[in-house]
Amino acid sequence: MRVQALQAGRPLNFGVCQRAFTRPSKILSRRHLATAHSGIPHPHIDIASRTPLYQKLVKKLHEVRKVLGHSRQLTLAEKILYSHLDNPEESLLTNTQNGANIRGTANLKLKPDRVAMQDASAQMALLQFMSCGLPSTAVPASIHCDHMIVGEKGADTDLPASIKGNKEVFDFLESAAKKYGIEFWPPGAGIIHQSVLENYSAPGLMMLGTDSHTPNAGGLGAIAIGVGGADAVDALVDAPWELKAPKILGVELVGELSGWSSPKDVIMYLAGQLTVRGGTGYVIEYFGPGVETLSCTGMATICNMGAEVGATTSLFPFSAQHVPYLVATHREPIARAAQAIASAPSVQNLLRADPDAQYDKVIAIDLSTLEPHINGPMTPDLSTPLSKFASVVEEYNWPRTFGAGLIGSCTNSSYQDMTRAEDLVKQASAAGLSPKADFFITPGSEQIRATLDRDDTLSTFSSAGGTILANACGPCIGQWKRTDGVKKGESNAIFTSYNRNFRGRNDGNPLTMNFLASPELVTAMSYAGSTTFNPITDTLPTPSGTPFRFSPPKGSDLPAAGFAEGNPEFFATPGVPTPSEEVKVDPSSTRLALLDPFPPFPNSELAGLRVLYKVKGQCTTDTISAAGPWLKYKGHLPNISENTLIGAINAATDEVNTAYDVDGTTSGIPDLAKRWRDAGIEWLVVAEHNYGEGSAREHAALQPRYLGGRVILAKSFARIHETNLKKQGVVPLIFVNETDYDLIDACDDVTTVGLLDVLKSGGKGSVELLVKKKGGSEVRVQTKHTLSGDQCGFIIAGSALNLLAMKGKEGREEVTRENELTD
Repeated sequence: MRVQALQAGRPLNFGVCQRAFTRPSKILSRRHLATAHSGIPHPHIDIASRTPLYQKLVKKLHEVRKVLGHSRQLTLAEKILYSHLDNPEESLLTNTQNGANIRGTANLKLKPDRVAMQDASAQMALLQFMSCGLPSTAVPASIHCDHMIVGEKGADTDLPASIKGNKEVFDFLESAAKKYGIEFWPPGAGIIHQSVLENYSAPGLMMLGTDSHTPNAGGLGAIAIGVGGADAVDALVDAPWELKAPKILGVELVGELSGWSSPKDVIMYLAGQLTVRGGTGYVIEYFGPGVETLSCTGMATICNMGAEVGATTSLFPFSAQHVPYLVATHREPIARAAQAIASAPSVQNLLRADPDAQYDKVIAIDLSTLEPHINGPMTPDLSTPLSKFASVVEEYNWPRTFGAGLIGSCTNSSYQDMTRAEDLVKQASAAGLSPKADFFITPGSEQIRATLDRDDTLSTFSSAGGTILANACGPCIGQWKRTDGVKKGESNAIFTSYNRNFRGRNDGNPLTMNFLASPELVTAMSYAGSTTFNPITDTLPTPSGTPFRFSPPKGSDLPAAGFAEGNPEFFATPGVPTPSEEVKVDPSSTRLALLDPFPPFPNSELAGLRVLYKVKGQCTTDTISAAGPWLKYKGHLPNISENTLIGAINAATDEVNTAYDVDGTTSGIPDLAKRWRDAGIEWLVVAEHNYGEGSAREHAALQPRYLGGRVILAKSFARIHETNLKKQGVVPLIFVNETDYDLIDACDDVTTVGLLDVLKSGGKGSVELLVKKKGGSEVRVQTKHTLSGDQCGFIIAGSALNLLAMKGKEGREEVTRENELTD
């Protein structure tokens, strides 16, 4: 194993950060490691495991054509999804009017090619996988240590400190990866989505990732879907993964970006059109002549933020721009194979939509006229064109100044992003200007960092006063220790090139307003420190007295000298199982805890449920399971459950994390949930629209289940979270009449009517709730659900994991019996 005491690729002498590993370190100076890439496969890359099984997929597409008829015109998303079906005939023809009504109706049982996990979510995913008793994963998988690295003073300080503070978790993840044959990317190697784009994504691939921004890989023509850990376990154990067949939203791109407009502005504009739940139940599929004008990494940025509109995923068709990127990242064989398929007639063409494919909805965007946008604060869909932003700031009395500009993240840390920002820094530096706001830069991966270092981009940022953070998520997900004196509860503004800006997300301060923009816009505005500055039209005073105006930024899609390799200590471990490896879990740990199975559903209706909390307004997975300092407990369900719903607003009182028991006493929500659970009282939560939007954080489903939650009743759900609830044995129910939300209050007593029949019938029927008010009166609330037959099985068994474990045990017993008979 490796010494992980690394600082952005430099050799370290921090003995306290060294891990108890047997293999000596071979850490070299980072300056000597910046060697250019070529199209030749790299010796440490297993190109075969990273190449989609194109022959198999094309053959399966032929089966799909036979089932649906060769005249059926398919979108790109349908082609890739259906080519990964376990049984095309069963999935496409069951309850779909013989295939006529698949979208939004069919339950697709899919076999993904690959799984990717980030360190925060991988803990619970692996703990669940381990309980299935299998010797290795059934598909290639990877772990990326990116979420648990704090951003504060810079990579040289932050990375070793974070490694030391999280050593126990990283030891567990690496030991489990080695045992089960999972590629392990150590802390500092990069952000999961950037690393996946550089190494694993490929046209036609289907991948599950335990992070909501997994669709980033769609920029390279993959179907990549964010899921919870229990969903990932389906793929890891070779069980079909179920997805309600999505509708397809087509986004036609025409024209070409120019000047200050960037790929980020495409999705920023689209988020304003769709809102945070307008893409729910859809795949966003881009097409049109404008596609060919975008860089591969620009497409990835657009797909990444598709998560902000609730889309199942987003993707682009095979493009000529994919080839140089694949070649530059050592995957030329994949590029050539994809080129061959993309040039085939449409009937065999897996990588482009059929000519007359129909979309459920189409939105057209003219890139030539698209203006830069700024989105926020507090929500990623509040979209404002740059030309109008100053007036909007004044209208809403938002802060006129901002204290920090942060660029990078999984959304915008490509070579193109960084060199366009660098161009602006060079312009300003030549005029004698320095940023007025604190300026932070996050490279997306060690490959990007090393290349930017070699090409002196990082030195340009540093010389201007910028702070280079580790190759990790950092401030984007709440791992930010601010050093600028802004106190919690103090209203302030920041500008970031991130993807998500919910209240309190970045620094734990609910009054920090995060405005999202492209890296180049964030960079330019940081020199003004003003939210009303427009770099296209406004000037800045200079030491010489000559007004300075930025010229439109210029950058390079790919480095002319190829990508630098970076430090080899950041390479992934081989994906080869080592059965003798011991998985490291300390029984007395406060960070990791093995899982006990949840109890199965009773053979009766749920009676005596009590309303724990009625939530007002937006309730994200951050609200339900906060990140930031809580990330350290991701592998310890009892400990992390102490943050359950602590960000939720009480609909009756507007208080946050203040719950009332039946006798009127108050407590925090987790405390009341535990008290009721320990008294044998199960409970439900009542909520409004898009409950569980945001991160693919399955802890937001695990924690309520652990604390005694049985039902979530909402006006609507975010897709990933609704699935996560079902996987953990929690029943998500939806108001038939949204106004019935007003009929229910905290501490009401609830009995389900018809739920047991629905579960036993595989999802047929509806559920009514009999609500007994505290005064003794009763009301009836009609609900609907989206439970499939398999999902009913999860609920009955207590969780999907319980069901998988039972099936795994039965399979092992069957093998044993067969062996005994053979002997």
